[in-house]
This record gives sequence, C-alpha cells and structure tokens, in this order.
Amino acid sequence: MADPAPFATESSLSEGARHPPRLLWAAGIAALAVAMVLLTGVIIGRRPFAFDRAILLALRVPGDTGTPIGPDWLRRAMVDLTALGGPTVLVLVVALTFGLLATHRLWLTAWLTLAATATGATIVELVKLHVDRARPEIVPHLVEAAGYSFPSGHSTSSAIVYLTIAGLVTQITRGASARTYVLACAILLVTVIGISRVYLGVHWPSDVLAGWSFGTLWALAWWLLGARVRRALG
Repeated sequence: MADPAPFATESSLSEGARHPPRLLWAAGIAALAVAMVLLTGVIIGRRPFAFDRAILLALRVPGDTGTPIGPDWLRRAMVDLTALGGPTVLVLVVALTFGLLATHRLWLTAWLTLAATATGATIVELVKLHVDRARPEIVPHLVEAAGYSFPSGHSTSSAIVYLTIAGLVTQITRGASARTYVLACAILLVTVIGISRVYLGVHWPSDVLAGWSFGTLWALAWWLLGARVRRALG
C-alpha cells in the first residue's frame, strides 16, 4: 500500500527533488542577469532609470497623477495584495510554517526556514541603508510608506520568505505536481506583491526588480544549502 504521508524524511531529498526545481533554476538565472544590470546602474549613478519614470507615469491617469489607471476595485485589490508582503504578514507566515513543520517533526526544514528568512531580512535593511535611494515623488503615494527605496522591502522580503519556504518544502514533498504547485503559488504571490508596490507609487520598478532578483537568488542558495545538508545527513 502506498505511503499517504505528504513529506519525505528529513535526512534525504524526496524522490524527484534531487535537483533544484526547473522553475527556481530559470528564475535564478533571470534574477542574476537582472541583478547585474541593476547593480551596475545603481553603483554608477544611484538614480532611477528612465524606464522607472515612464512606468510610474503610465500607471496614472494622464493629467492626474493622483489617480491610478483602472477601476476602483483594482486599487483596493492592490492595497490588499501589498499587505501580503508586509512585515506582520511575513512574520506570521514564517511562524505558522515553522509550527506546521514542527508538528511533522521536520526540524531541519523548520530551522533552515527560520535562519534563511531572518538573515535575509537583516541583509535587505543593510543594503537599503547603503544605497540610500529616495522613494519616487513624481506620483502621489496611494499607501503610507517610509524609509529608503532600493531595493523594495516588500518585494525582497516576500521573495525571501515565500520562495525560500517553497524551495525548502519541495525538498521533502512527495509528488512532482505538488512541488510544482507549491513553487508556482510562491512565484505568483511574489509577483503580484511587487507589482502592487509600483502601482501604488511607493517604489520605482527597478526597486522591485532588484528585490525579486535578490530574493530569488537567496531562495536558490538556501535550496542548495538545504540539499547539501540533507545529503550529508543521508
């Protein structure tokens, strides 16, 4: 009779999960390319790119920068979606994930998740302080936002949390379809959160691209670290 348990053991990678998921590999390659371009521009000028201004203005009604394009429900939806990348929600997600893994006695995955998300958040704050880029002022902000702009904290932190959790969980999840679903959901969440930050006018698009890139590479690095630890234990 087939084992109904959804998770494999902690000491080895689940069958079919011995290499990083293709979605994560592809996202990591794209993230590396984007990061190199953005870092070059930021190091040289520390200013927004030309496309930053063009995109922000394109998302507002011509002649009325205080009104975003689209129906009212879209604005409300973006406000709700952006909250999914806020510190309160992300801390709750990490805590609930840790608790779920603990109930299944998956302590290695639980502690890897906690370590990855905690250290990632610290690094993001240090980068923001070093770059010292101001938030966009060419359009009014539709939600309250404070602090520096590059990289986007919501975009980076959501990528670190959702993608890292998804990546580590795929290592112990049985079934290719389940692994693909978990990772696809994480990518979707990270994408809409980043888009919401630009739509609401609180970040330059390059801030969000940088956040996505850093978070994706961070998740891939922790997948590789987790796999190495499991192989050592196995």
